[in-house]
Order: sequence, then structure tokens, then C-alpha cells
Amino acid sequence: MRRRLPGFLLAAPAWAWLTIFFVAPVAMVVWFSFGYKPSIFATQATDKLSFDRYAEVFSPTFFATFQNTLWVGVAGTVLCFLIGLPVAYWMAVKAPPSRRGLLIALVMVPFWTNFLVRTIGWQVILSPEGWISTALQTVGFEPLAILNTRGAVLLGVVYNYLPLMILPLFVAFDRVNGPLREASKDLGAGKWTTFFRITLPLAQPGIVAGVLLVFIPLMGDYITATVLGGAKGNMVGQLVASQFQTAQNWALGSAMAVVLIFVILLTVAIGAGIVWLVTLPIRASHRLVIGAPAAAPASVSIREEVAA
Repeated sequence: MRRRLPGFLLAAPAWAWLTIFFVAPVAMVVWFSFGYKPSIFATQATDKLSFDRYAEVFSPTFFATFQNTLWVGVAGTVLCFLIGLPVAYWMAVKAPPSRRGLLIALVMVPFWTNFLVRTIGWQVILSPEGWISTALQTVGFEPLAILNTRGAVLLGVVYNYLPLMILPLFVAFDRVNGPLREASKDLGAGKWTTFFRITLPLAQPGIVAGVLLVFIPLMGDYITATVLGGAKGNMVGQLVASQFQTAQNWALGSAMAVVLIFVILLTVAIGAGIVWLVTLPIRASHRLVIGAPAAAPASVSIREEVAA
């Protein structure tokens, strides 16, 4: 009889990869954050550990950038959800099955181009000399002045990360069983009731996946802010990159990165808590109690079902 390998051995390569290329680098960043920059030609030193770099991170200048990053991250994620939800629902439910493959390919088209090239393309479009600004001036409006603002950064991140919201939502809606929606309509529910009471709750895993896939990388994005934001659209990712690449202050850059990680985790936890509290009355009203008295209208008695 052949002996099977233990299950953890099958996952050993994945764990080794995760440890070497994720856990170890993050641990090094955390370690560097307690150090300092010893001289103008050195990047970091850890012979004297302190929390001084974290005090610098929470200075008014850097704190304002963190606030701006959080605003762009939350607003960009919400916009991606509001735009991606109807698009994904139409693709999965309303579009003909024979064309869904083509629609998915069209959603993936932006990923066939480099991220930086796509963002520079928006810089050309939004510039005062771009075709949109020229068209506005032709009809008597002022030149377009959105470039190098927070609004331009928001537009850029929505464009860049929208496919990451549409794809998991499409998969979630596609897996919702069609007969469930038909049964809901047969029982007298309208289209909106069926969507909010049947389709949307069953698509919750896809919604969670889409929100995380958009929000987490968006918070660390620095290319979009650098190309489209200018001085008014700074994000933390820009500060971290500048500390590592330009200022050569790895200790301060590491402290910024650690704070950004905690801000992302805290925001996700607060968002999950808010959603849980908001949906608690709905989940309580839909709860099915087995074995309750027959007088309760929203319950079912097993004994009465068996007796019948």
C-alpha cells in the first residue's frame, strides 16, 4: 500500500515562496522603521532603535497626505463598486451567454497595456492642450483644469482598477442559480426585491473580493498620483517611493510603509464592522427558527410538518 504524503508537504513550496518573498521583506521593513539615517551617504542604520521615525510620519505634512490617500482609496473603491456592479450584473445575467467571453475580453483589454502607459494616456487626455480641453474651448468653455488635482487622481484610479472590481462581481453573479431568481418571481417578488433579497446576498463573496482587490492596491498606488496628481494629489505611495529612491532615507520610508499597512488593515476592519452592523437587522429578519410555535408567522415547526 502506497503511503500518501502529508498535506502540509504539498503546500510547502507555496509557504516557502510566501515566506521568502512576503514575510521576510515585510519583517525587514518593520525592522528598518525603528532605525535612522546615519549620514547623507548611508540609507539606514539599526544600531540605535527608536520610534522617532513614526513621530515624523505623524507630523502635520505627512498626516495630511495620509488623509488624502484614505479619501482617494475609499472614494475610488466606492466608485468602482457603483460602476462595476451594474456592468457585471448585465454581463452575467442579461447578456447572451454566447457573447460573455467577448465581454470579459473587452474588460481585460486595459491590462494588455502597461499600467504606466495607460496612466500617461490619461495625462495627455486631461491636459489643457488635450482634445477634451480643445473641444470645450471650441464651444466657449474655459480650458480643462483637472490635471494635477485630486480629481484627476480619482479618475485615474477608477479607470485603472475598475476591471478588478468587475471580474469578481461577474463570477459571483454568474454563479447565482437562475432558478432561485425564477422562484422568487413565482412567489410574487418584483425585480428589485429579487435583486436585493436573493441575488445580491448570494453574490456577497464576489463583492468582498472585488472591494479588497481594488482598495488594497489602490492605497499603495503611487504611479497614478505621480502622473496625474502633481502637488495637489499626493499619496502615501509617492512619499514611500521618494524616501527609498530619492532621499535615501529607508528608515522613514519603512515607517511610512508600516503605518500605511496598519491604516489599510484598520480601514478594512472598520468597513467590515459597519457592513455587519448595517446588515444585522436584515439578517435577523430573515432568520429561520426551527421548532418554534406554529403561531409565529416567520417560523416552521418540524413536528407539524411531520404530522402533516
